[in-house]
Amino acid sequence: MSLSAILTEAYNFFRNHLTQLAMLTVPLLLVQVGIQLWMGTEMSKIDLENPKFGASLMIAMMILLLLFSLLIAALTLFLELRSQGHNPSAGMVLKASLPFVPPLLLAGVFSGLAILAPVMLFAAFGPMWLVGLVLSFYLFARLAYVNFMVVVERLTPLEAIKASFSFSGPIVLKTIALLMLYLPLSVIGSQLSALASFGGLPVQMLVDTFMAFIGLFVNLALFRLYMVSKKPSAE
Repeated sequence: MSLSAILTEAYNFFRNHLTQLAMLTVPLLLVQVGIQLWMGTEMSKIDLENPKFGASLMIAMMILLLLFSLLIAALTLFLELRSQGHNPSAGMVLKASLPFVPPLLLAGVFSGLAILAPVMLFAAFGPMWLVGLVLSFYLFARLAYVNFMVVVERLTPLEAIKASFSFSGPIVLKTIALLMLYLPLSVIGSQLSALASFGGLPVQMLVDTFMAFIGLFVNLALFRLYMVSKKPSAE
């Protein structure tokens, strides 16, 4: 299937299920954005010459990771159930997503370390950091299907990482093209967030949550690419 067809189908799904997606994800995104804004405020108070991170920041980071894992689990499970013709409620999806949070969290930590390793390693060689950045983005594309492997294929974190790397090989260019959508969304989101900051915290929270919700479109497109690229024997 062509990339344009993937994007069209993802857009149609996003539009047709907008209310269900909002009910499922917006409450989690609001809490997530609120924590991120609080952490940003607290981080700005830290002395860069003698940085000290309190327990509250560490707890907030852990809650943020758990919320993100729950969000991805719920979204992926919803997409899987809808692809099978089911029409679950947001509450049912959230409840069924809870068992996937621990493996998704572990898979996210492992894959995140693997993705960051090249750019951190090459950063020690000055201008070579750009090579590391390219390698990291390539690994990001190869591991973009880890969440689907955990939730849909019911694999363990390490199995999911291996399966995603193997699965994404033939479709890596299409995957990279879809992930590139994050760039304009990030630019637009940062500009809108800067403007919204003049309206106070509630306005900024709403704007950031809205942009985070729009960003879920990339996950929908990746899931569609994943579904059409699956081998019949894997279904």
